[in-house]
Amino acid sequence: MAAHSVEALLAKAEQEEAEKLRSIAVHKELDLEFDVGHLLACDKNRIESRDFREQKKEDFLRSLARDNTQLLINEIWKLPTERVEEAIVAKLPEPTTPLPREKPPPKPKPPTKWEQFAKLKGIQKKKKTNLVWDENAKEWRRRWGYKRANDDTKEWLIEVPETADPNEDQFAKRAKAKKERVAKNELNRLKNIARAQKVKVPGVGLTPTAQQSKDDLARAVSVAKTSTASVGRFQDRLPKEKAPKNTGKKRKFEPLIGDFSNEKQKQLELLKVMDSKKPKLDITKAVNKQMREEDREEASAKYKKGVGKKGRKGNMSGKGKGKGGKGKGGKAAGGGGGGGKKRSKPGKR
Repeated sequence: MAAHSVEALLAKAEQEEAEKLRSIAVHKELDLEFDVGHLLACDKNRIESRDFREQKKEDFLRSLARDNTQLLINEIWKLPTERVEEAIVAKLPEPTTPLPREKPPPKPKPPTKWEQFAKLKGIQKKKKTNLVWDENAKEWRRRWGYKRANDDTKEWLIEVPETADPNEDQFAKRAKAKKERVAKNELNRLKNIARAQKVKVPGVGLTPTAQQSKDDLARAVSVAKTSTASVGRFQDRLPKEKAPKNTGKKRKFEPLIGDFSNEKQKQLELLKVMDSKKPKLDITKAVNKQMREEDREEASAKYKKGVGKKGRKGNMSGKGKGKGGKGKGGKAAGGGGGGGKKRSKPGKR
């Protein structure tokens, strides 16, 4: 019994060792389709459902993946190889299987304002060389960037023009002009981006537009005055100049160090109001409110009384004096008349 168990263990160990050292030769009914550029192998062989049911699923799939991977590695070793730093490297060919994109292709970049103008006028773009001849250094240098040719910023002497102020700093003037050019180019770049995305350019100060309104000019003046170190606090105003609108209020904070008596008093007053059962009553405000209500009620009563009297007077007939005496008519005329009464004329008010 013991000998039989030992033999079974040895056979099992030999089988496991053989599994580990399986041959690199794998036989398939149909050859696999390889795309070595993508390290892709397509197996079109039919899977027997009986084998799939008899074996465990994981073992069957692991064995199938092992065989296909071995065939792919065999194809890689058929490629030309070279040694790079003690490692053998195979050069993969160009892939043949087209793969779908993860994201949609980028949209064509919209043309800038200059490109539209150049296309309209038929201006062709000419490619310039990167190197130009520098007369001062007597050598070829780059056209742009560091150590460029004919760099005027490295000059130690600048001739003052005849129309310029002799006391003006020409070096500072040149540096200022360069900063303005850089700022203008940046503004044009941002405008091109806004135009491409169809976004309205935000107005800061006085933006260059065809026609400036009164509000735009006022905002530009306000921005220019507040663009100082003191935020326009010491800027003089023109005669009859109105104060700027919507400038906002600057918040004031209590000091973090020093005397805290003011802060202590405010906190105590707040606690007193919160602790009191009855709300704080402003006597003066309450009396003024009561007096206003009484005056309003009295005025309303007088108005209603006046309207009632006026209506009653209009409906009553007057008792003015007529030609024949008072309000009643005179005596009846001649013999056969009836005893009718004459209406008196309406009396005067």
